[in-house]
Amino acid sequence: MGGLADWAGFLGATMLWIKAAHIIFVIFLMAGLFMMPRFFIYHSQCAVGSDEDRKWIEREDRLRRIILGPSLVIVWIFGLLLAFNGNYWGEGWFIAKLLLVLSLSGYHGWMIGHFRKLQRGERPLTEKQLRLINEVPGIAAAIIVILVVVRP
Repeated sequence: MGGLADWAGFLGATMLWIKAAHIIFVIFLMAGLFMMPRFFIYHSQCAVGSDEDRKWIEREDRLRRIILGPSLVIVWIFGLLLAFNGNYWGEGWFIAKLLLVLSLSGYHGWMIGHFRKLQRGERPLTEKQLRLINEVPGIAAAIIVILVVVRP
């Protein structure tokens, strides 16, 4: 039986289309990862149970359901296809990228948990903490792009 190397090149001519789709959905995902914490900052400023509170819950839920969730799934599917196609599993830059992508997926999960707390009327973080947390996806994205393009 063969190993991961047997998968190398299996996408053939569709590889560029898969790569394009992967990048498109990464852009959608990153947009959502940038937007949601900003929503949290504005949401935390309104009174619990107010009409504005309900509107922020609805906005956050739509962002979660329509952009974040589907984009995350599609990014992972296309990313794994590309990883198998290129047989990158033993390369240092790829392992570092994979760890950062796993971390961003965890960040996504944390955001959904924070959204649930806001839905319940809890405000566990200050505006300053939320502003700091808002920097996480940008820093991760910059490092990921360097890893993929430069492959240090």
